[in-house]
This record gives sequence, C-alpha cells and structure tokens, in this order.
Amino acid sequence: MDETYNYICFDLRKLQKLYQKMAQKISSRKDDYSKWYLDIIKTADLAENSEVRGCMVIKPYGFAIWEKMKAQLDTMFKETGHQNAYFPLFVPKRLFEAEEKNAEGFAKECAVVTHYRLKADPNNKGKLIVDPDAKLEDELVVRPTSEAIIWSTYKKWIQSYRDLPILINQWANVVRWEMRTRLFLRTAEFLWQEGHTAHASKTEAITESELILDIYAKFAEEFMAMPVVRGVKSESERFAGAEETYTIEAMMQDGKALQSGTSHFLGQNFAKAFDVKFSDKEGKLDHVWATSWGVSTRLMGALIMSHSDDLGLVLPPKLAPIHVAIVPIFKGEEQLAEIKEKLDPIISELRKADISVKFDDDDQKRPGWKFAEYEAKGVPVRLAVGARDLANNQIEVARRDTQEKASISLDNVVEHIKTLLEDIQENLYSTAKNRHTSNTQKVESYDELKEKLNSEPGFFLAHWDGTIETEEKIQKETKATIRCIPLDAEEEEGKCIVTGKPSKKRVIFAKAY
Repeated sequence: MDETYNYICFDLRKLQKLYQKMAQKISSRKDDYSKWYLDIIKTADLAENSEVRGCMVIKPYGFAIWEKMKAQLDTMFKETGHQNAYFPLFVPKRLFEAEEKNAEGFAKECAVVTHYRLKADPNNKGKLIVDPDAKLEDELVVRPTSEAIIWSTYKKWIQSYRDLPILINQWANVVRWEMRTRLFLRTAEFLWQEGHTAHASKTEAITESELILDIYAKFAEEFMAMPVVRGVKSESERFAGAEETYTIEAMMQDGKALQSGTSHFLGQNFAKAFDVKFSDKEGKLDHVWATSWGVSTRLMGALIMSHSDDLGLVLPPKLAPIHVAIVPIFKGEEQLAEIKEKLDPIISELRKADISVKFDDDDQKRPGWKFAEYEAKGVPVRLAVGARDLANNQIEVARRDTQEKASISLDNVVEHIKTLLEDIQENLYSTAKNRHTSNTQKVESYDELKEKLNSEPGFFLAHWDGTIETEEKIQKETKATIRCIPLDAEEEEGKCIVTGKPSKKRVIFAKAY
C-alpha cells in the first residue's frame, strides 16, 4: 500500500470514534426529546440564547435556512399578486385598543414603550436611569402583530372600490412577551411574514384566506417535506379579532402537533374599528373586508423536529443552504491540486444546475471531523475523494437521510447527484407522511381518548359538541387541545365523546407545542 492509502485508512478508522463523539453531544430522541431538540440546534450551529431573556441569536447557518424559506415563500406570494411593504415597529396604544378582541387577546404579551430618553444617574456614576421628564404622551406598543397600525394606514389609502383589493405582505420582527421560551418554537422576539389584505366583498376575503392556506400547505409539503392537515380552528383557538382562522397542523416525530401557519378571515371587524369604508360601483358606502396571515421562524423548529435524527440535523434538499459537501482526502498540496483539477468541471456542472456545492479543502481539520460536521448540519449529500479514487475514476457518495454510501463513476456523478437530491426530498416526505398516517386514529369515547393521549403519540379524531365548555374540560383534564376541524373531514352522524350531544364531524385532538 502506498503512503496515501495508509493515511486514508488511518483517518477512516478514526471516523467511527468521531461519529460516536459527535453523537454523544446529541441526546436520544426516545430518551429526552426536548433536550434532543436543543442539542440539534446547538450541534448544527443554528441559534443560541441571547443576553435578552427569551430572545435568540440566529447564527449564519440557521439564518441561511431561514433565507431559503423566506425566498421561496416570497416568490409564492408575489406569484399570486401580493406586494411587500413595511410598517412601523411601534403601534400607538390608542390604535392598538381600537379592536377590542385583538387588544384583549394580545394584552398580556405586549411590551410597552413609556419613555423616550435615559439620563445619567446622579447618585450612581456610570449608570443610566429613565428620564422622568421624557414620558411619552402617547404610549407605544411594540408590535405583537400589525393589524392596528396597518388598518389605520389603509384608511388613508381606500376610498373607492377601484382601490381594492390591497394585497400587502411584510417581512418583519414582532415581540410577544412569552414567559416560557424555546429556541425557534416560542421566543419573545421572532421573525415572520404577515400579510394584510383588503377586499370589496366577503367572498373575495374568504377566497384570499383559503388561497394563502393552500400556499402554506404547498410550501410545507413540497419544500419542507412535511405533511400537514388543513383545517379551521375552534372558536376559542381563533386569532383575536378573526371570524375564522384557517390553519395547517403538522405532526412532529414525538407525535405532538405544531401549528405551522395560520390564515385569518377578519370579516369587517378591523375596518369597523378604524372606520375604513369604500364606495362601491353604485356609490354605496360599505366597510372593507379583511384578512391577515403569517408564518414565522417557528417553521425552523418544525423542520428540525420533522426529519432530524440522533446524529444531527436532516434537511430536505429544497431548503438546504449546501446541497453537496465535497471532502477531499489528501496529503500535501500536490494531491489537493490533482483532486481540484479533476473535480472543478463537476462542481461547475452542479452549480449550473442550481446545486450549491462546498469544496472543503481546509487542511486544519481531518476528513473524519468534516464528515461528522456535515452530518450534524444535515447536508443532503457528501462526497469523499482521495488519490486512489481518482486513479479508479470514482468518488464516494453518501446520502444524509438513509446513511447509504456508494462509489460512483466520476463520469456519471453529476446526473447521479441530481437524481439523488430529488429522491432524498421525496423520501423525507414519504417517511414523514407514513409516520403521520400511522399515528392518526379515530377514538370513540372520552376514556379511550384519555388512555391513548397518555400512552400513544399522535392525532386523535373524535366527535365534539362544538361548545367551549367541553373543549375547556378536555384541555384541563388531558392537556390536549383541538388542533383543528379538518377541511376534508367527511360528515358523519356521531355523538360528542364527553356530553353525548350530536356531532357531524370529527375534530383533531392532540398535545401540542
């Protein structure tokens, strides 16, 4: 054996130990799902807690994934006629109070600005205190959502039916002062998009709400490889100020539900609160019909929990910042130059096909360390090539989702990777879909629901009498909530599992994040 081969074998013998070392940083999903989730975020270098309680720093790799999500959603919104705009972070409290249900719904989570200046503390050098002379006459709410500031603006924009519809989206941050936080899933400040549209009729507004729900579901399933249930929320779970809330609900690997996007039909509630009227074609004045909708960095949490394993993050190719990581195995600049020369045309072909490639020639890290790093970061495909591989005109191809490896001819590797990325995307979705289907079941009694919620993961379809009282009783006694009333649910004669009252549709009960 030549020196290069000995080097490669020595390094690969260390690979198992490196994998074990990396795996030790990640808790088992089965043993401690919550810790496993946080370990994935840390090991994949996605985000970390900040100095501000409940807020996070999204690190470059995590933000790169969010940028991929944002770009795709932005394209889908614009393809359906929506435009981006931006509205202020601060909402005058008097405006926020205008729509009573909305104000009451968010009141406990609001951060409020009462002063606009600090000054040096005369009794404690180097410290600052709030200047009592700088109190705001009109206190400001840091936006938990933007309906109030946007509808006060729309009043200026809308006079006639000719001004409608208004189809506006904004990418922004919001603040909701959560007491219990978890990276990506629930933080005091988070990133999101929020759409706010104005229409001339109820029918148009409902159609818009349903259109956005379909966009969210398509994005979740086709790009995140995450199956979802489309449905409507029960009255107590609706967005504050909405007449109807549409939702997509996803099942995580532990069987819990994650609300992954909502679209709200607001009726004329906000138009009436802010006196936004338009003149129709006959000259008659009427209040405008409204919608609002949004998804947030919570989708990052959904992505992590939908596909990852005990080795780290697993990413669907359509949202992966790096599709292919190439790890050259070399000793000395001469071998590295040979590998580069052979692979440069292949890298160029991949990039022409919109496949992002990282050629990792960092000589400060061993190949085994790089293998473990890219595995932890969820890079869909990893290539490894050394001098003997070049001599044999082949390269090792490893796929992240199944851990399978194969030696592929360098002549065929580009087409192989194109096909492989498509297969990985499809496999992640089908795996998640099978899990979703196998963990969704009907229950016929309250005792059965309670027993299954305590012993099995998943979604449970049961009859409910439609009352808030029954819903609250179930939640109090089981910690499960009605996730949604599925839009595709068939009507069937049944009885509420608690009260025995008539019911025509089953709803989904589940424990949730």
